[in-house]
Amino acid sequence: MTRYPRWKFFLLMAALIVCGLYALPNLYPDAPAIQISHAEAGGEVSEMARQRVLSALDDAGISHGPGESVGTSLLVRTNDTEAQLRARDVAAAELGENYVVALNLAETTPDWLRSLGASPMNLGLDLRGGVHFLLQVDMNAVVESRMEAWAGNAKLTLRDAGVRYRNVDVDDTTLTVTFADQVAADAARAPLRQALDKFTMRPAGDSPEVVLTLNETALKEMQDYAVDQNRTALNKRVNELGVAEAVVQRQGADRIVVQLPGIQDASQARRILGRTATLEFRLVDNSVSAARLRTGMAPPGVEFYPFKGQAGRIVAMNKSKIATGDQVIDAKMGFDQQSGSPEVNVTLDSDGARRMQRVTGKNVGNPMGVLFIETKTDVKKVTDEDGNTVDKMISTTDKYVINVATIQDTLGSRFRITGLDNPAEASELALLLRAGSLAAPVSIVEERTVGPSLGAENIEAGLKSMALGLALVLVFMAVWYKLFGLVANVALLGNLVIIIGIMSLIPGATLTLPGIAGIVLTVGMAVDANVLIFERVKEDLRRGLAPRQAIEEGYGRAFTTILDANITTLIVAVILFAAGTGSVQGFAVTLFIGILTSMFTAIIGTRAMVEMIYGRGARAPSKLSI
Repeated sequence: MTRYPRWKFFLLMAALIVCGLYALPNLYPDAPAIQISHAEAGGEVSEMARQRVLSALDDAGISHGPGESVGTSLLVRTNDTEAQLRARDVAAAELGENYVVALNLAETTPDWLRSLGASPMNLGLDLRGGVHFLLQVDMNAVVESRMEAWAGNAKLTLRDAGVRYRNVDVDDTTLTVTFADQVAADAARAPLRQALDKFTMRPAGDSPEVVLTLNETALKEMQDYAVDQNRTALNKRVNELGVAEAVVQRQGADRIVVQLPGIQDASQARRILGRTATLEFRLVDNSVSAARLRTGMAPPGVEFYPFKGQAGRIVAMNKSKIATGDQVIDAKMGFDQQSGSPEVNVTLDSDGARRMQRVTGKNVGNPMGVLFIETKTDVKKVTDEDGNTVDKMISTTDKYVINVATIQDTLGSRFRITGLDNPAEASELALLLRAGSLAAPVSIVEERTVGPSLGAENIEAGLKSMALGLALVLVFMAVWYKLFGLVANVALLGNLVIIIGIMSLIPGATLTLPGIAGIVLTVGMAVDANVLIFERVKEDLRRGLAPRQAIEEGYGRAFTTILDANITTLIVAVILFAAGTGSVQGFAVTLFIGILTSMFTAIIGTRAMVEMIYGRGARAPSKLSI
């Protein structure tokens, strides 16, 4: 008997058992279902709504499951996609606009597997179906918003320096500060140059003014930050609202791609993306008369906004912002200890806290308001120039005051927002703030829906190609290498089980159509190592070595060659993953995992089986079936 380490047998068995266990959920395909959620984020589906939907489905003769709660939503399973589409229409007609009915896919994995944390592989948009959005970032709004903030910073800087100014005007990327005389203008240059270091200051002229122009480098950095911050905020928003395996990627200079696998209702997806909100903390100007509030004509430097929940109440707020939602690093819903009313506890970053401390310290006793800004994108039917009715993306922005309170003391990085109607509203506001506000408005410029039937066709085509390639490899190995070929075939099947198990175990890993191509390629490459080993064994047998010695020499001498050949492919896979995006990365991941597992099964797996056949027993074999 050859001396093959026992720990390798145990390692092989452990890998097969664990990966096989976690690969099992993939044998249970997702079932078509409809998912019902409240039109307002944070709202729950009532028991009455549940009974209405189930009764309506029964009346329509649609077979369905009993309905199950998934978070705050209701999931109702159907037998097939045709029943799913009918159920969606029936449920939407029964519930009306207060609820959103979406097509979805429900897991059928047994509970005992779920208890072990086992779940099917995440499928990408091309396999599972879903919606694809291309979003455009409004760069003009980015520049306008930041220039207003810098204008406010310039005013604060001049006040701190004790320099009187007449006005601060914003024109595109230029700030113009005017003064009463040249002496004040000269005194303002040093503090402004230090506070606004991203601007180039025009040399002093005859007029009493200071002109600052934003640098091109700073402008590009600001635009890049806006796109990246929007991408991060949208990614967090989608994750916070429970959309799994979502893809949020930057495309070009000012666009963002959002893919939401598993969601077939585009209106629900637009609601998820459209419910973007931010806050602005501003001082309230109580000097504006009630008569002027009624006319709606705001004085310079002041804007009028309605107060939420109090019809007819208008609040006059300074245009200058103290802090904004993109400076919020944490937000949690809580309850006031005295009144028990809902509140949101907010934490600002260092810049926001510093500005909040400076402004509130100088305005103790004055009121400060919280302006809530919400942008929604929806599709509306409009008539084009030819008289045809078409769908058009329309974005609307609502601005209203949700809280006005008197500044009792200097505020820092932590404070609370009160005046909210109910815990659901407070929870929604905390969620939106915690997920991150958008640095600039976005609009949907492209929308595509990929149906689950197309995904099923892709999966079927991928499985057919894999089955065909696997069958040809199995037949070739069995005919050419006889018993050793059958050993390699068993190892190849074990290799597929390990690949699927690892893909199911990796959090966030998503299988796409290119990923299936990577697995198909791995099937063809997996036997390369065995071919090298078996040819070495044949060569040693021709040299006159004993069968057991030929096995030892064949595996030992081929190991270096196998390692060298696969390392180069591994390097290519790493480069593809690092440099590529989307589908290229999916191909690289499956290729990388497939190469590692094929080396494991070829070197350790086949060797263990060969040892079980030829390595045990007192009498040495006289020949090998190779």
